[in-house]
Amino acid sequence: MKDKITLVKDTIDKDDVDNLIKWLKTYPRLTKGPKTIEFEEKWSKWIGCKYSVFVNSGSSANLLMLYALKVMGKLKNDKVVVPALAWATDMAPVLQLGFDPLICDCNLENLSVDLSQLESIFHHHAPSAMILVSVLGLSPDMEKIVELCKKYGVTLLEDNCESQGTEFDGIRLGNFGLMSSFSTYFGHTMSTIEGGMVCTNDKDVYDLIKMLRSHGWDRDLDEDAQRKLRDKWGVDDFSALYTFYEPGFNLRSTDLQAVIGIKQLDKVDGMIDQRNENFYHFLDTMKSYDKKKKVWRPTEHKESFTASFCYPMIFKTKKDKENAVKALLKNDIETRPLICGSMGTQPFFISRYKRHETTNANIVDECGIYVPNHPKLEKEEIEFICKTVIDAVK
Repeated sequence: MKDKITLVKDTIDKDDVDNLIKWLKTYPRLTKGPKTIEFEEKWSKWIGCKYSVFVNSGSSANLLMLYALKVMGKLKNDKVVVPALAWATDMAPVLQLGFDPLICDCNLENLSVDLSQLESIFHHHAPSAMILVSVLGLSPDMEKIVELCKKYGVTLLEDNCESQGTEFDGIRLGNFGLMSSFSTYFGHTMSTIEGGMVCTNDKDVYDLIKMLRSHGWDRDLDEDAQRKLRDKWGVDDFSALYTFYEPGFNLRSTDLQAVIGIKQLDKVDGMIDQRNENFYHFLDTMKSYDKKKKVWRPTEHKESFTASFCYPMIFKTKKDKENAVKALLKNDIETRPLICGSMGTQPFFISRYKRHETTNANIVDECGIYVPNHPKLEKEEIEFICKTVIDAVK
């Protein structure tokens, strides 16, 4: 191939930039303001939830979800289930906020949590909450997970930072738990350069997240919610400007980024459809090339639609993976470890607890990679990626 095949390509195009410039020439307020609210409302309508809160990253969205659980004071204990196959900031806020992490292994079908082990953890440890990661746009079995959470009284939080647009039984992910997080970082399904969302259908949670996002004050609440707080604490309207009801953060994003996000939502369906089309071309091409089934292929849940983030590959041996990585890089094809391996073997976890081995996540860590999938990827490039991998492991 003539050009390097990169893992991601920016979804922000000339039209997005021109639209931003046009808005900037009105000399508007740049920090969080009316465009943020417009973006949140448009996002909620697109996802299908009641409320959304725009923040500065998907990682901050995860932090806010977990912190909100702590502030609400409704948890029966400090135990939180975290998938072994996850991103660092699924585990990090659990440690930062003093929760007790319980690691659940992944399955080797859609790379979500192993349901048998998950139920065992629920049964023996009775955790208060779990954060569920939908890996690379693949949908977990949401029906079974919701059923288990209800059975054992576990609060479900969804991390959908890699799965914007993925559906289960016709419902977009982000509508199954008490809260859900998304990322609009460069290279994700759509981009606001940096950014993230917390979504919920619970008004009390929504109000709390807005306060926690901005220092703990009530400025972003509706008048009724403000009045209840001010009456409860005997705060007059003037003093309320700098009254803090909760120990919050400053995790706001900006109207500048919201303007980009509003425009991105206009075309995100087309980008998701292209990612899905690419995903099936990967599956078909790998099936055609890989007659001896040397490379694992993901399995979709039958009730799902996959808004593919990148395409995962797991090899039978570490040596096969190493050979594939060398061949990909030699041919100017970007690749990387599959997310970041197992949470239980990361230094930041080991230094606080002890090494926690999980069978399937260890296989992913040792033998897994992912390769590019983005809306600008050509079919010929997909075929070249697949052929390069298969030739390397023959």
